[in-house]
Amino acid sequence: MPQSKFAAPSYPIIKKLNNLWFRLTGSPSVFSLESRIFHSISIGLIILGVVYVPYNFFAGLYVASLSSFVIASFFSYQFYNSRFHGKPHSNVLFALTGILIFSVNYFANSGINGSTDLIWPAYLLLVFAISPYRQHMLWLIVYILCFLILHILEYYHPFWVKHPFDAGRGQFIDRVTAFPIPVIAVYIIVKFIRKSYDKERIATEEKALAIEVRNEQILLQKNQLEQSDAEKNKLMSIISHDLRAPLIHIQNYLELLNENELDSQLRPVLEKDLLMATNNTMEMLSNLLHWSRSQMEGPTVNLLTINLLSAIKSTLDMGKMQAAKKDISLNYNIEPQIAVVADIDMLQLVIRNLVSNAIKFTPNGGIININALEIQHECKITVSDNGKGIDQCKQDKIFSINTEPAFGTNNEKGVGLGLLLCKEFIERQGGRIGFESIFGQGSSFYIFLPSFPSHKD
Repeated sequence: MPQSKFAAPSYPIIKKLNNLWFRLTGSPSVFSLESRIFHSISIGLIILGVVYVPYNFFAGLYVASLSSFVIASFFSYQFYNSRFHGKPHSNVLFALTGILIFSVNYFANSGINGSTDLIWPAYLLLVFAISPYRQHMLWLIVYILCFLILHILEYYHPFWVKHPFDAGRGQFIDRVTAFPIPVIAVYIIVKFIRKSYDKERIATEEKALAIEVRNEQILLQKNQLEQSDAEKNKLMSIISHDLRAPLIHIQNYLELLNENELDSQLRPVLEKDLLMATNNTMEMLSNLLHWSRSQMEGPTVNLLTINLLSAIKSTLDMGKMQAAKKDISLNYNIEPQIAVVADIDMLQLVIRNLVSNAIKFTPNGGIININALEIQHECKITVSDNGKGIDQCKQDKIFSINTEPAFGTNNEKGVGLGLLLCKEFIERQGGRIGFESIFGQGSSFYIFLPSFPSHKD
């Protein structure tokens, strides 16, 4: 439905009135809640006084007119000093003024049959709103005593009470005109209390959220420190043991050559073992250096659209030669037109590690197959073997820094960094890695990389 042409202008007017009200009551950063409530009450009573002074005068309620004038003048003075001169309002004077005005007005305006009793409790509520908590009980007792005294005096001296209007029309006008005073007072107080509560609630929620974010940051830093500590321990373990042991073997072999003449049959066996240890050490050192550099330098990735077979063929051929030493049949089936988006060096290192692991954990005479398959916008590369597989209890930590290195079928030992390095390098290229393994039957490791659409003739 189209909006009424008369409704739109009300919004700027309301906004201007709100801005004016905010300027008159004062900023929360400068004035306390009690002061702002006092300013609001003062403005309301001044407005009512301006209305009620002439109204009561022409209605013949001269005492009520004078009371309204006194109240309006008193609050104008108090409001001006508090709002524009920063002088604190007087709670005592505020409360005593109410008692004096309403006491006089009570006897001048029909006593218990007038409207004073209607305004009395609302004014006490205003006293509570602008005075400190420690004064509340005092003013409650004082107002109750004054209220009782006035009614007792009227009871024993009814002739003291003046009746300026009759019980019909005059009483109706008196009650109707008096009703806005307590209603406006309650509205102002409730509004400020609700606003103050909502502001405190929002501030508390923001503080709680800030604490939660800070706790998450602390927890993240704690996890990072724990991971850094685990990495440090891992590196120290590798340096102190895994790299030291092969060097000791080489040292022992050289000592044997230097001090003794080796038997012609023993020498080839020792050299074979020494070569295997050296190859494992080189692989270990290569992974260690690559992983350490990746941790220090961060994600420096050079992504290109490359032909998959051309990029990894030399790596696979080298793996084929390595597999032949264990009489393992290594086969790869990669269609020549498959293209992927990858970093060549990272991809070659990942494939080299996966193939090397497959050879390490596949027994003599085993089979290793490498396949590549395009699936929608990805290429799935799978390295599968019929080796010893991975124990179920170790599968959860297979890509973790905390994984324990395992021995291959010929006692080849790694450092436990190869698969962690594969995972980091694949994810930096926008891919992902996973595996399936049955202990005693073999494993299949697969990686997914973004593929470049190929067109088959």
